[in-house]
Amino acid sequence: IEYLRKNSSSRNWRDSFSRISLVCDNNYKYGIEGKNTEVNGSSLTRGFTKRYLLLTTQFLGMHSLFTDNATFAAVIRSPRELTRIGMAKFTQGDVVGSIEDFDAVLDLSPSQKPYLWQRGLSLYYAQRFEDGAAQFRDDVAVNPNDTEEAIWAYLCEAQMFGPQEAQQRFLQVGRDSRPVMRAAYEVFSGRADLAELDRAADLDTGGSDRFYSSLYTALWYEAHGDAKEAEVNMNRAVKTPYAKKSGDYMAALARVHCQRRGWS
Repeated sequence: IEYLRKNSSSRNWRDSFSRISLVCDNNYKYGIEGKNTEVNGSSLTRGFTKRYLLLTTQFLGMHSLFTDNATFAAVIRSPRELTRIGMAKFTQGDVVGSIEDFDAVLDLSPSQKPYLWQRGLSLYYAQRFEDGAAQFRDDVAVNPNDTEEAIWAYLCEAQMFGPQEAQQRFLQVGRDSRPVMRAAYEVFSGRADLAELDRAADLDTGGSDRFYSSLYTALWYEAHGDAKEAEVNMNRAVKTPYAKKSGDYMAALARVHCQRRGWS
């Protein structure tokens, strides 16, 4: 920021930025290259990510320089728009891109952290399980009745510590109004077996319970290292009429799950 301010009085913006290039890798990290790449002994290339450079250029009124860059143009938006864009990227299978947008939301509005459950899902599929668990635990802290966040915290921690220890750390939440999610909670907490999830789906009248039963059965098997049964049940979830027609974000998650695992 100091470097950019120093050069902000130049008569010609483009001349003053002629030696600056944005370098992008697969993780969407950006740096600055050029003669003056250090401020007070700190390398600018180390600390600049896309979103921080974005905020800097917006602050200095220089964002017009980057309007031809689709990545920058896409994220110069409000937290709500960034969340929507991140969700769209996730549903299209761009997990890393969705995390970039969700993290940009937190840069603009840190108070959104406990409510950004979508970020936790993306972190799970990026195999950033510690960060994902922290996100879901923050969510439950402000919404102690959120069954799904408690389960997803378990799923992240099962990948870190194993299912037995994750069960010991299982978050206690209030009673879910949905029978299938009450059953899922009992299964993941160790107080019921998987058959309970299947029985809960038998009561389904709207189509969603069969989907959620298959989804969470698949996730339970994945947490316990049974990839074969996880695949069978996740494919079953994806093929339900609800998954095909509802537009539910979790239905898109089931498809992303299959895509990431290479399941047809």
